Parts: sequence; structure tokens; C-alpha cells
Amino acid sequence: MAKLLEFGRKAMFYVRVLSGYEERRIRSYRLQLQQRIQQAEAKKAAISKVPEQIILSEVRQMVEHMQSVNKQIDETETAIQEYLNSIDKDAEMIVKMQLDGEEKTMKRMAEAMRNQALLEKLEAERIAESLNAESNKQTQNSESIPAQKAQM
Repeated sequence: MAKLLEFGRKAMFYVRVLSGYEERRIRSYRLQLQQRIQQAEAKKAAISKVPEQIILSEVRQMVEHMQSVNKQIDETETAIQEYLNSIDKDAEMIVKMQLDGEEKTMKRMAEAMRNQALLEKLEAERIAESLNAESNKQTQNSESIPAQKAQM
């Protein structure tokens, strides 16, 4: 009986092969396997792309964050420059006022020194004239004394 069953199976197989049924079944099975392989490869590619996409999205986020930080830094620098410009102008005005004050003081001191020098010069000339006058008197006196002695 087993031989008969085995013979029946082989006969059915030959019938299926000859009729093309087995060939279609094999092709169908092969197509299913190819589709599964393609789906597995697609999943594998998608899975391998996911980390890349995650990394790329994180990099984009970091770049956007850095750009926003740079923009904030630029705005802050501009605000600081504007603030410091007004302080610089005020400081410049104060320094100019101080320099003007110092210049006026220097001119006054120079004028006072000039006046003092003129006064000292006049005083020295007066002293020199009085000394000359005294020496002239002494010379006149000394000339008149021998003349008086001679008359005597």
C-alpha cells in the first residue's frame, strides 16, 4: 500500500509538472520570496536611514540654534555699541571741558608768570638805577672833595 501511495504521489507530481501547475506554484513561491527579500531590504535601508535622518535632523536643529544664538549675539553687540556710543560722547564732552579748563588755567598761569617776570625786571631796573644814582653821587662827592681840598 505504501508503494501504491508513493507511486500515486509521483504520478500526481508528474501530472502537475506536465500541466504547468507545479511550475506556476514554484514561480509564485519564488515571487513571494523575492517580495519578502525586497521588503526586508527596504526595511533594512529604512532602518539604516533612520539614524542618519535623526543625526541630520539634530544637526539641523543645532545649526538653527547656533544661528539664533549668533543673531542674538549680534543684536546684543549692537545694543552695547549704541549704549557705549552715548557714553563715549558724554566722556568726550567731559574730557573736552577738562582740557578747555586746563588750557585756560595754563594761559592764566603763563600770563601771571609773564607779569611776575615784568615786575621783577622793573624792580631790578629800579634797583640798578638807584645803585647807579648812588654811585654817581659818590663819584660826584669824591670828585668834589678833592676839589674842595684843593681850594682850601
